[in-house]
Amino acid sequence: MAEKYGAAQAVGLTPIFCVGETLQEREANQTEAVVARQLDAVLDKHGIGSFKNAVIAYEPVWAIGTGKTATPQQAQDVHRFIRTRLSAKDKMVAENTRILYGGSMKGSNAKELLAQADIDGGLIGGASLQAEEFLTICRAAD
Repeated sequence: MAEKYGAAQAVGLTPIFCVGETLQEREANQTEAVVARQLDAVLDKHGIGSFKNAVIAYEPVWAIGTGKTATPQQAQDVHRFIRTRLSAKDKMVAENTRILYGGSMKGSNAKELLAQADIDGGLIGGASLQAEEFLTICRAAD
């Protein structure tokens, strides 16, 4: 079965491709260049079709496990950049690719983040270990 459909589809896996910049790169206004380089590593080698059954997560390195998070506008700007970059290759793939925010989403910021036009959901890390925090994020997604 794996030979016919590809290993990921055969076992029901959804690849999640994480992109993001360090704090030093953000402060040097290099976020878009870093994310472009990360996306292009896949696009150049495997093409836009590699994103048809995948999810992209913007996960700023400086926010992982630190409790820091991008503002909703900062996150939206990067998500829009990602979608625009995909759209330059294939508009339909870009429209259908889910782009998640993964930089310390929590109950207190989930509603604002999820309200952004290009943020399709959250990649929840530490907050998923606290039931009430996780449920607050889930309610924000409704």
